[in-house]
Amino acid sequence: MKLAIPDMISNSYFPAIAAIELGFFKQEGLDVAMEMIYPVDKCYAAMRDGAVDFVGGSAHSALSAFAEWQGVKLIGAQAQGMYWFLILHKDFGARRGDISAVKGKSIGAAPWVEMGLRRLLQEAGVDLVRDNVRIAPVPGMQGAGVNFGVTAARAMEERKIDGFWANGMGAEVAVRRGVGTLVLDVRRGDGPKPCFNYTMASIATTDRLIKESPDAAAAAVRALVKTQKALKQDPTLATGIGRKLFPPSEAELIAELIRRDLPYYDPTISPAFVEGMNRFARDVGILKGQVPYEQVVATQFTKEWAG
Repeated sequence: MKLAIPDMISNSYFPAIAAIELGFFKQEGLDVAMEMIYPVDKCYAAMRDGAVDFVGGSAHSALSAFAEWQGVKLIGAQAQGMYWFLILHKDFGARRGDISAVKGKSIGAAPWVEMGLRRLLQEAGVDLVRDNVRIAPVPGMQGAGVNFGVTAARAMEERKIDGFWANGMGAEVAVRRGVGTLVLDVRRGDGPKPCFNYTMASIATTDRLIKESPDAAAAAVRALVKTQKALKQDPTLATGIGRKLFPPSEAELIAELIRRDLPYYDPTISPAFVEGMNRFARDVGILKGQVPYEQVVATQFTKEWAG
């Protein structure tokens, strides 16, 4: 079986990566290989087309390939909350929580990821046209095998962009290099309150797989839960995985990023989250209808969340 993720040198989808590397999929009887496919909509397209079995990506992005939540289900959360950070170049002197600092700036963001920032800014009263906020892909992201946050940090350092909206690894690299200022961390309370439930890092699969191989889907959920518990008990497990898969500098950062994320390691996907995510999806034009919880979440596996 194959699990696709859109970014690897990152804490965002680390539970999915670790479930493979720590052997929890194998423990559950699944032979799962990881495939990195950028950007996230291509992950979901690959799953729709049968090329991969699971996607570990942003939950709302399933709508890129499965209109109105037809044919796809979320089976578990890698972590709670919208998990991207807004970083601006330090020369702007921006302060934490000052959303108005984006005015007149060019912000790099990945496809489908950028929707979260656009809607956040609108909720905060920023008009992208009036306030001349330019949100666009990061230069240099067209090549295969690149990783978004780290590439974004480098592009900002080279002044190709004024800031970026990306994962915790990219944010950490920029701040530690002394070139970036953390402006927004939605997971930890920055920005308008509804933003927390715009999306989350989830595991998704198809209705087809659930129908044909329900035991495999349930096993994937159990592997995710075991992974979260193992990392909570010993975050330093992340370092060994990082040293195998990441460049040396990022490998030494990953355990600290995972430690910070542990309060959000909960596999539950709540009705309140789905309601908030679907409201966001309608607001940004990727969903039309009022879709019930049971059409978004594979409720037959929710009992597995308890571990």
